Amino acid sequence: MLIFWGLGSLDFVHLNMLLPVGISFYTFQSLSYTIDIYRGKFQPENSITDFALFVAFFPQLVAGPIERAAHLLPQIKRRVKWNWKRFQEGIALITLGMFKKVIIGDTSGRIVDHIFAQPHYYFSLEMLMAVILFGVQIYNDFSGYSHIARGVARLLGIDLVINFRQPYLSSNIGDFWRRWHISLTSWVRDYVYIPLGGSRKGEGRTYLNTVIAMMLFGLWHGAQWTFVIYGGLHGL
Repeated sequence: MLIFWGLGSLDFVHLNMLLPVGISFYTFQSLSYTIDIYRGKFQPENSITDFALFVAFFPQLVAGPIERAAHLLPQIKRRVKWNWKRFQEGIALITLGMFKKVIIGDTSGRIVDHIFAQPHYYFSLEMLMAVILFGVQIYNDFSGYSHIARGVARLLGIDLVINFRQPYLSSNIGDFWRRWHISLTSWVRDYVYIPLGGSRKGEGRTYLNTVIAMMLFGLWHGAQWTFVIYGGLHGL
């Protein structure tokens, strides 16, 4: 019984405390590498250290953007020289990212958490403001981190892909997903939507493929039915 109790304790520890950081990002990054090699678009990397750095490149490991091997590996392999302009650009990106993440995102988050934790104390207008602030929070939190990741990478001589292009100025939901978390949207498009047939098999199949791709998109954010429904609604 002690053995089983010990195994149960280990399960709790591993499942609730010791999950790898950034697992969803480097899983998709490694998958794209493998699939591109299978499709003949990219040759296998000979250097285990370069491949390991590609998978675990620390600036974008926790929250992206999701990089492709064809874009990141050649940059890792090249020799980088000091560049004052690149240093300035990196510092500017980090500063902007910190402002968005800490000043706007975290401040909005404290207000949102306070209101959502005890909604019975607030009126409808205040709840509406909390909903709007939640949108402000998640955008500045995520895009702010992406700026920081791109800035740190720029200091190291690496250019990461742009992950956000003013998504809240989108004209429709399709345009929104072309501007929000661009590296994930393009990943789902290239490795799920297009292999399913994309828009090449008629109107009905196009709609079905869109919903399936977006449901997977939702599942990527969390292993719960609420995330699957969220993705399905966006697909519809």
